[in-house]
Amino acid sequence: MAKVLVVDDAAFMRMMLKDILTKAGHEVVGEAANGVEAVEKYKELKPDVVTMDITMPEMNGIDAIKEIKKFDPNATVIVCSAMGQQAMVIEAIQAGAKDFIVKPFQAARVIEAIQKVLK
Repeated sequence: MAKVLVVDDAAFMRMMLKDILTKAGHEVVGEAANGVEAVEKYKELKPDVVTMDITMPEMNGIDAIKEIKKFDPNATVIVCSAMGQQAMVIEAIQAGAKDFIVKPFQAARVIEAIQKVLK
């Protein structure tokens, strides 16, 4: 079981992820709607995994990953992207993301990514 921080500027996407994760026995310990919030919540909650949207207001997911990694080099981040954001996904992986999931979310893929990064 992992403690997960769900980061997405769309409340609907956060709800979907929360639903998938909770049903699989993980605990969603917090949510954030932008990168600034994500960094603050990470420091406060110290989750096992962060699901990080890329395109968000105030601070995007890539910058948020960099900030989180500065604070905790061992942070585990899975980036969430829309179709056609390959370049951004590569940038996120270079910034330290461990895996990526593509929207619309498929429950099985989300769970697989979480299990993979926790090993």
